[in-house]
Amino acid sequence: MIVAILNIDWQTLADALALGGIYALMAVGIGLVFGVLRLVNFAYGQLVMAGAYALAFGSEWNLPVWVSILFCFAVVLALSVAMDRLVFRPLRGHAPAVMLVATFAVAYLMQSVALLWFGSLGTIATSLAPLNRPWDIGGVEIRKIAIVTVLVAAACLVLLRLLLDRTSVGLHMRAASMDFLTARMLGVRANRVIGGAVLISGALAAVVAVMMTVQTPLVTPDFALRDTIVVLAGVVLGGMNRPVSATLGGFTIGFASGLLGGALPTGQSQYLDSFLFVAVILVLLVRPDGIFTRSRGGIERV
Repeated sequence: MIVAILNIDWQTLADALALGGIYALMAVGIGLVFGVLRLVNFAYGQLVMAGAYALAFGSEWNLPVWVSILFCFAVVLALSVAMDRLVFRPLRGHAPAVMLVATFAVAYLMQSVALLWFGSLGTIATSLAPLNRPWDIGGVEIRKIAIVTVLVAAACLVLLRLLLDRTSVGLHMRAASMDFLTARMLGVRANRVIGGAVLISGALAAVVAVMMTVQTPLVTPDFALRDTIVVLAGVVLGGMNRPVSATLGGFTIGFASGLLGGALPTGQSQYLDSFLFVAVILVLLVRPDGIFTRSRGGIERV
């Protein structure tokens, strides 16, 4: 009924699924760091931006695709570790507001460095273009990246659940997210737990960089900035304390954004974010803990 009213075709649905998958991946990384550190990392989008620039330069240097992707992962993981060691770890004992402001500062610092170093016009990553070619399925052109994104998002979530449930590092992450001080008293090594969460989150940011660069090859200093803000709203909408809830929230707001973006007339597309955030506010007034969350706590079992 809603699809018919909005005049949404199968092409729009396919694109919305792809965007939902990307936002779900971003939500997993953001939700994981929040679960362990109780930190909303506003600099997450700049990690994605750095990975996209790495892919763009891989294209300029005529590197093989797999080498460009490895270079992307190396850059993002190195920046994630540097961010934790130089900023988050020294401020770990301070008030949450201090760390929140620090993430803002890091985000705009990285954006300013990219602006000064690479310029405002941006650069284009072309090596991954074949993944953006469509398959004609029943008259609907579904891009390869749409299918890849949904499959990768589902696989990452399953692997994360296995990590949290079946490994000692995952058990320590869950314990630390529920009560960090008590977990440390019981022998949980804080730096190991936080380092693991940061690395996993960074790896997910690198995956997002690859997926987004395929669909939007023009890389600029504000690459992924708007997407990060929307995903943060989606994480809050779903429920920040559980990976599955945060992921579902990210997928929901990404899917809704894709549907509205395809359904709205071109002259009204500038109102897309207004519609999204009004909807988020209305939902949170009814379900302030998130629409996919039943209880409070840390990184809990589903």
